[in-house]
Amino acid sequence: MKVYGMQHVGFTVPDLDEAVAFFTKLFGAVECLSTGLVDVDDAYMRRRLGVPGNTRIEDIRVLRIGNGSNLEIFKYSGDADPAAPLKRNSQPGGYHLAFQVDDCNAAADRLRAEGVEVLDGPTYVDGGPMEGLTWCYLKAPWGQFLEIVSMDGPLAAERAGGPAQWSPHN
Repeated sequence: MKVYGMQHVGFTVPDLDEAVAFFTKLFGAVECLSTGLVDVDDAYMRRRLGVPGNTRIEDIRVLRIGNGSNLEIFKYSGDADPAAPLKRNSQPGGYHLAFQVDDCNAAADRLRAEGVEVLDGPTYVDGGPMEGLTWCYLKAPWGQFLEIVSMDGPLAAERAGGPAQWSPHN
């Protein structure tokens, strides 16, 4: 099997229009497609997607942000507990999406000015294998953790002879 790289990251949101507007306004996303209702039966939902049969995909939107993987954003209906809290990063299945920006400090200031919940930071890593990375966590309107990062060149691990990480900037 030849793997070319990450094509997309998919996740579900409670309000698809809000999510698309958030990524479009603040991250420059471009909407590539919208499926509308995915008209399938209960067995399809269970066997192919691993979700309860009574759920349905109301719409899927695919967004492209800069030079990186696509975001495939789902809106489901019929889930017994659609308001269940998102998993934290410290829990199995918890995750975040990170976006590389030219200046993490300036980006954090802009996001805060737009009313986005930005956690403490940005933080510059001045030692260890990640030396040279500036990072900051923020929350999307639906509570999902996101991260912005910037780098002042290759990180220390790469400078020490390790393999280079992929970067949308290069």
